[in-house]
Amino acid sequence: MANAKILAEKQLAVAEVTEKFKASASTIIADYRGLNVAQVTQLRKTLREAGIEFVVLKNSLARRASANAELSALDEYLTGPTAIAFSKDDLVAPAKILTEFAKKNDQLSVKGGVVEGRVVGYDQIKALAELPSRDGLLSMLLSVLQAPVRNFALAVKAVAEKKEAEGQA
Repeated sequence: MANAKILAEKQLAVAEVTEKFKASASTIIADYRGLNVAQVTQLRKTLREAGIEFVVLKNSLARRASANAELSALDEYLTGPTAIAFSKDDLVAPAKILTEFAKKNDQLSVKGGVVEGRVVGYDQIKALAELPSRDGLLSMLLSVLQAPVRNFALAVKAVAEKKEAEGQA
């Protein structure tokens, strides 16, 4: 029979991970088998700087939490050594960081994840990683919004220069 204290701790851990699944905009599951301590430390540092939480969980705990969060389809990715990256704000950053790290370190493999509440596989994670970052998308939007104003200003300037040239002639 399980100790009541240990059972309570496990239930609390499952509840915490369930909340992380629910609150996360993007969750990426990876197999980190074969990475050395220095590589894992570097990966954690890079993710932490981007505001992403990276945790290693027992698959049984992660399965219970995913079931509580109504993400049971994640079970197929919860095999072997499992590390999970949770991002509350940025959809693209965890996918981008983990896939870039996996390109340089063959031992890390991205399995799948959850994007905006939908379970996705590696192909969708890879496609997400190829998108520009949030800042890049915002700068693209800003340039699109500025283009009409810039073009109008250039047209007004050209008309003014033409009238000025006609007045001098």
